[in-house]
Amino acid sequence: MPELKDPELAEDAELSEPSRPQPPRSVRRRGPLKTWQFTAAAATFGVVLSAVVVTAAGPWDSGQRTAERARAASREAAGGADHGRDGRRPAAAPLAPDVLSALGGPQGSAPAPTKSALADVLDPLLKDRSLGSLRTASVVDALTGEELYAARAADPVTPASTTKIATAVAALSALGPDHRIVTKTVADPGANEVVLVGAGDPTLTGRDEVKGGSSLRELARATAKSLLDHSREGKIRLTYDTSLYSGPPLHPIGPNENIAPVSALMMDEGRLDDSTSGPAPRTGDPAQAAAKRFADLLREEGVRLEGAPQASKAGPKAEELGSTASAPLSALVERMLTHSDNDIAEALVRQTALASGEPASFDGAAKAVEKRLRELQLPVDGARFADGSGLNRADRVTSRLLTALLAKAADPARPELRSALTGLPVAGFTGTLKNRYDSEGAAPGTGLVRAKTGTLTGINTLAGSVVDADGRLLLFAFTASGTAAPQAAQSTLDRLAATVANCGCR
Repeated sequence: MPELKDPELAEDAELSEPSRPQPPRSVRRRGPLKTWQFTAAAATFGVVLSAVVVTAAGPWDSGQRTAERARAASREAAGGADHGRDGRRPAAAPLAPDVLSALGGPQGSAPAPTKSALADVLDPLLKDRSLGSLRTASVVDALTGEELYAARAADPVTPASTTKIATAVAALSALGPDHRIVTKTVADPGANEVVLVGAGDPTLTGRDEVKGGSSLRELARATAKSLLDHSREGKIRLTYDTSLYSGPPLHPIGPNENIAPVSALMMDEGRLDDSTSGPAPRTGDPAQAAAKRFADLLREEGVRLEGAPQASKAGPKAEELGSTASAPLSALVERMLTHSDNDIAEALVRQTALASGEPASFDGAAKAVEKRLRELQLPVDGARFADGSGLNRADRVTSRLLTALLAKAADPARPELRSALTGLPVAGFTGTLKNRYDSEGAAPGTGLVRAKTGTLTGINTLAGSVVDADGRLLLFAFTASGTAAPQAAQSTLDRLAATVANCGCR
């Protein structure tokens, strides 16, 4: 979803543009992209990932991948993110040999940039005043894991929504890419009470149109059938159970159109309009709203209900009447990253907490995320995960941790983490990067940069991946704290990533 529209965020005039010294001879910039170059670079992202990441079958793009190393690029027609399928498929990308031939080298031979050459092109941009009082950076070679560029990379900073990368990796590590969140109804034997049990799926929908996710209507039909098969005398009382979650439901930022109160039971992320992403008016009681909608759907299925739904707790002997499952976790991760979906993020860290034996609360989730990342041997010293969405200014992450998270997702031994990469927005095309990369210095990164954005008042961050001019997959994280003009800061961050994409830095 779009980044936080903080009420304090001001659209100030941009600061002065940085000077643009001529690059040294060791830096080779490419000119405007031709069609074959754009196609080759986009496809090479899939090719490089297939070489770096894939050694066996695993989830790709919402869990729908067959691992065919030589044809990874052509199979990846949707670009690696969950864009809401409409049944149409674009033309297949070139086969791997064609792409690599076009880039001028056999598979795996693309040279890595040198540290000095990267510093020559990135240092001037990182000094731009638009990036505020504290700038940090890390650039890593995806193939070797070597950090090629660093600037205060070990300094913990407020990451804003780039903390969702940590949320993604922790959840995938704890639960696996094929995990689904199952919402169900239960009843004690012979009782006239049906309990709608929340399982923490924010994508549960009460709408008629369902795109591969969980449906209240589907659950109502299954529940009505079970009630009919095991007839009960008199009217049925509907209650709902939200006991899976503990702790305060309200995010520390308070009521906000960017996130609903966190509840184990909610429908359409608590939205009060027809939107599916972005800021929207939210209900103050998501569980009650979902239960009321479910009651209406049960009545449409012929179930006679008594009174309005009330909160309760399912008994230990309750038997299942019906269920509905979310999309696979890999798809939820992609949707969260592409649209910066705060509701999904808070749900996923609570699922991580439950899988780790911690309470499903803000505090329990923080402990679980740190635990999972430590188990992955990631550099979490100084990090703090006050929430899963990045809306909390108490969050702390280093740029080195962000690139380490991305590198772990590109680890051949960790294919289950892959959607932490494939869900990243594509510059100029999808999600929170759809309307960026249109300035002169950033335009060369269009379609090549894939990155998670982060925006709070005075905070701007960008972390993701890019295939450079030589065909080498690089991972980067750039953070800016104390920024005064968000548009100017975003533009400079975009230029930093585009610069990495646009040069053969040797």
